[in-house]
Amino acid sequence: MKRNVVALVGRPNVGKSTLFNCLVGRKMAIIEDTPGVTRDRLYGLATFRDHTFHVIDTGGIDLGKEKFNEEIKVQAEIAIDEADVILFVVDGKEGLTANDRIVRDMLLKSDKKVIVVMNKMDSKIARANQYDFYELGFTHYYPVSAEQRDGIYDLQEEIVKDFKETEEEYGENVLKFSVIGRPNVGKSSLVNAILNEERVIVSDIAGTTRDAIDTPFTYHGNEMVVIDTAGLRKRGKIYENIEKYSLLRTLKAIDRSDVCLLVINSEEGIIEHDKHIAGYALEAGKGIIIVVNKWDTVEDKEAAMKSFTNDIRAHFVFMSYAPLVFLSALTKKRIHTLIPNIQKVYENTKREIKTSILNDVLRDAYTLNIPPSYKGKRLKIYFSHQAKTSPPTFNIQVNSKGLIHFSYERYLENKLRESFDFEGTPIVLQFKNKGEEEL
Repeated sequence: MKRNVVALVGRPNVGKSTLFNCLVGRKMAIIEDTPGVTRDRLYGLATFRDHTFHVIDTGGIDLGKEKFNEEIKVQAEIAIDEADVILFVVDGKEGLTANDRIVRDMLLKSDKKVIVVMNKMDSKIARANQYDFYELGFTHYYPVSAEQRDGIYDLQEEIVKDFKETEEEYGENVLKFSVIGRPNVGKSSLVNAILNEERVIVSDIAGTTRDAIDTPFTYHGNEMVVIDTAGLRKRGKIYENIEKYSLLRTLKAIDRSDVCLLVINSEEGIIEHDKHIAGYALEAGKGIIIVVNKWDTVEDKEAAMKSFTNDIRAHFVFMSYAPLVFLSALTKKRIHTLIPNIQKVYENTKREIKTSILNDVLRDAYTLNIPPSYKGKRLKIYFSHQAKTSPPTFNIQVNSKGLIHFSYERYLENKLRESFDFEGTPIVLQFKNKGEEEL
């Protein structure tokens, strides 16, 4: 699925981050509250009505010693390249400035929908300045106060108004997997090694997208597509120097994938950014495999594998279900183990559990470990069923959602994993009060 992209552009201190938080809401907390994962708030998923879309705060892109105007220009260029809708945020209290006009000149040349968001409009001064902004020459203007959340609903209506449902590029049964990870961990080498496997027949025409290179192929008669985020370079050095810019392409590739291969360089070990990227795959609900590359450079492989496995499990406690594959893209050692793992994880993301069996497992788990009472009340589980797949999502009817403790939710998830093969896929437990309508 291809999601629409909305980018926020504007001078510093106009309230872009506050507006970003308004649009994204608490969804970002899914990862931020997960132990072992921290990240800045450059990027998030927003939902309004039936639409889920990416939001990018370009203000988080820092060019270091570049001149101020140059920094603004690059942010605007990235927004023009990446976004379907651009929110040009201006400061109502300060009024129209020369720097606003610099951004205007760039955005007017784009073919993108631009909405001028006049922020901080909760004062008399701002309301007096409002009409000056119309000389910017755009079609859409919305006065808001992001801090007070005034005008946000109308702005959201305008943002999603022209969103079109994008069709799947490939058939429903085509397995799509992306190769993600930091620069220079061997992503492109891994893609080449996969495509040169004896059992792989590469299609004559390799499709390319704006953000990545797609290569369709068949493996034992099964259609697949590998999405290589490292395969396409954007113009100019300025982009390549912005790590966060390459992250945006990675995020879009994750969205289009069924399974993500997180590549780690065995020579360098695990660094914080590996966990950030894994966190995005988790938030998107995708199957994941951790691939340790450059295994040919490691001595005493048996001892190293044990040590590396312990290290990975300690760092990636939030996805202990992810299988590990050790290989060398260069020598193709153990490369044959990869595609069968990808297929298995893909099948697990689509696994469906019979309602009667699901209820038996959860009933036994509850009986085995009855939760403690809280203020005289004890959690009761009435009925459960699977709401969807990719990732497997379960609705669990209880007497009171407020009685669910994080540790007990984790316990129930572990019991489901013990009973069913969910290796490689996140699973989602949605607790609902008895009688509550399902969304």
